[in-house]
Amino acid sequence: MQKNLEFPDLLRLIDERSTAFRAAVAAAPSLDAQVPTCPEWTLFDLVKHLGGGDRFWAAIVGAGPADAPPAGATAARAALEVPREREALLAWLAASTQLLLNALREAGPDAGCWAWWSALQTPRTSGGVARHRVQESAVHTYDARLAAGAPQPLPAEVALDGVEEFLFTCVATPSAWPHKPTAFDFHTAEGRSWRLTVDGDGARSTRIPAPTAATGEDSDAAGVTVHGTASELVLYLYDRIPAHSLHVDGDAGLLDLLRAWEPEE
Repeated sequence: MQKNLEFPDLLRLIDERSTAFRAAVAAAPSLDAQVPTCPEWTLFDLVKHLGGGDRFWAAIVGAGPADAPPAGATAARAALEVPREREALLAWLAASTQLLLNALREAGPDAGCWAWWSALQTPRTSGGVARHRVQESAVHTYDARLAAGAPQPLPAEVALDGVEEFLFTCVATPSAWPHKPTAFDFHTAEGRSWRLTVDGDGARSTRIPAPTAATGEDSDAAGVTVHGTASELVLYLYDRIPAHSLHVDGDAGLLDLLRAWEPEE
């Protein structure tokens, strides 16, 4: 039976991905290298974004339950200034990640806090923040390695949790799907699968059995089915790789509709 990562594992993975991110930046030829997956950004901009995000979420978790992020945290992120020299910049990023980890440890997994996502499938808690920050750190580590010319897949432990985390956090919504009701199935090569259902009640995802040679797939249930490694699916969901990098069955145009959808909540 598939289980979610425990809170201590999430904290460990945030630390590990931040360390890997810093190693990629340290090895890059220049902080001015362009990030192909974030076309408007240089590697320096990417470091500033990740570290600023760590500090922003540390303040949010520390503030506890709220209807909006703390005004001071929002202002600090908008006015963020970071070192330009590489060694000092990396030290600043390490300190930023430590602030986040300290805030999460102090709060514990169940403390309430503001979050931008619908609470439909991901709680607005420090545990929900930790789970999402693992993926933010992991995907941006991929970005940094790509900018340095040495991209690598996401670690399996991170990616297997990341497919569900994206579907539960970034997609789940009570806002009505503005098209004909349908379903999207996502199957990982590692053996885990999910179904995203979209209709007049919004979007929500559930775990489903992985298809086997004996059972096949219920092709009538899903409008489109996507197969790939867990890393490939996460990178696709975060718009890092195109759909044609994966194996897609059914109406591929539905993926474009899902990408373009901007629900109210």
